[in-house]
Amino acid sequence: MTALFAPTDAPETPLHVISQDELGGWLEQQSDELRAWVTANGFGARLGQALLVPTPDGSPDMALAGYGTQSSRRRGRFHLAAAAVKLPEGAYRVVTGLPKAEAEVEVLGWLLAGYRFDRYSKTQAMAASLVAPDDLNTRQLETIAEGEMLTRDLINTPSNDMGPAELEKEARDLTHAHGADITVIAGDALLDQNFPLIHTVGRASDRAPRLIDITWGTTGPAITLVGKGVCFDTGGLNLKPGASMGLMKKDMGGAANVLGLGHMLMASKTDIRLRILIPAVENAVSANAFRPGDVLCSRKGLSVEINNTDAEGRLVLADALAYAQEADPEIIISMATLTGAARVAVGPDLAPYYCDDPRFVADLEAAAAQHHDPVWRMPFHAPYEAMIEPDIADLDNAPKGGFAGSITAALFLRRFVESSTYAHFDIYGWNPTDAPGRPKGGVGQATRALLDVLGSLSRT
Repeated sequence: MTALFAPTDAPETPLHVISQDELGGWLEQQSDELRAWVTANGFGARLGQALLVPTPDGSPDMALAGYGTQSSRRRGRFHLAAAAVKLPEGAYRVVTGLPKAEAEVEVLGWLLAGYRFDRYSKTQAMAASLVAPDDLNTRQLETIAEGEMLTRDLINTPSNDMGPAELEKEARDLTHAHGADITVIAGDALLDQNFPLIHTVGRASDRAPRLIDITWGTTGPAITLVGKGVCFDTGGLNLKPGASMGLMKKDMGGAANVLGLGHMLMASKTDIRLRILIPAVENAVSANAFRPGDVLCSRKGLSVEINNTDAEGRLVLADALAYAQEADPEIIISMATLTGAARVAVGPDLAPYYCDDPRFVADLEAAAAQHHDPVWRMPFHAPYEAMIEPDIADLDNAPKGGFAGSITAALFLRRFVESSTYAHFDIYGWNPTDAPGRPKGGVGQATRALLDVLGSLSRT
């Protein structure tokens, strides 16, 4: 990975972070000339404002970044990043004004603001770089940013260049970088080794389905991450309309999230026995595509009636979850761009999740708040179990009626996990509009909070 902070030998410009209620007091301590410059340029310390202050010869003397008000800061995150993108080229060292409690998040936001997806078209890089602060674990912040940027790159890559084989290559590159082990079961070997649902969903594509299995670490608690890797989703024979198909390159967002999180965990040398399982498929249309009304058998032995071929993500996850449970890890976490119902409920920014383990929930909620990585707990509502039980099979992959779509999907997945603590994240994986530190496009969700939680488990 390229270094994300400014080179250590770069000339530094002092950067003052100033909130609106502190601006008047700060200006009182400055020269008449500086006060006049700030006033003439309309700098009011509002969020996202930035101002370079020159010396008499025109070289940079200092820079100012607006930090708004406490009320305005509640409406978003990565506020320093909003100003950073407006600063001219140079290396900046924060010298005053950044609250200690927010320093890690704000520095990370600056690093993430430098992300560009330039695989196909070169885009202008962010001009301003940040000098690594002396009082923060800057290597850990770089690790988190690297993992997030990996997730973004994977989601942003269009499906013609990110099919199951390409996703496998990315997984192999990651394992090579961290000395992890990887095995892959592909094509008809999935049937031979009893992964019938993964094979069935992916068999209609000429890009062979596969199960990617990564292992790393020999001590600590056993943690298994399962990521939905549907590299493109046409909807199958229940074909999506064109408008709904346009963003389906991101339907492998769960896989992208667990790979990004996997990088963070491995690069941080977290003391866990990590496993990452990714069922990677393309849900295509051809003569051998699975059909509405089919009844399929899963790895666990539960039969599934197919009432919508566009509810394929829970099918591939079911086989992977059953396989994960066979090793009886302490925690199984699944991440998937699974339902539109979750987006209708909480929008694109919140990561809804399901978990019934009180300790895990408490730790996750605390970490999410600390790291400004928002999550929202949803219920495994037991009375809805009847909705996923059809007449002729054990389970229904798409209950009729349209109610509680995210909950019924989560209940479906929970049927394949028995003894482990289980948390399921029904993420969106996409930022629909530009925001500070979060450009429009693929985005990681809940991974920074999970890094904190899993790191804490490794120390207990």
